[in-house]
Amino acid sequence: MTQAEKDLLSEVMWDINFQTLDSKKHRKFILERIMQFGRHEHVKWMLENYTDKELIETVKSSYNIDSKTANFWSLYFKIPKKDILCFRKSLVKNNWSF
Repeated sequence: MTQAEKDLLSEVMWDINFQTLDSKKHRKFILERIMQFGRHEHVKWMLENYTDKELIETVKSSYNIDSKTANFWSLYFKIPKKDILCFRKSLVKNNWSF
């Protein structure tokens, strides 16, 4: 990752040490952050540096993006909502009685 890319992404990776960030190894984390918090220039970088397949897989499998973000990307990539994890009902049973 170039210094210019690090400078650009630091706005959405405010808590990350770029010395240890690997764009391949940490792909899902990077994509989730940009999808959730990125501005136009971050999204442009993301679309130029990752494949549609990688982006779609991230949307489908992410626990970390919210429903508004998932909805936007589902429309952008024409992903059926039934295929997106964050739209499915929680598998955790609520045992609280109040």
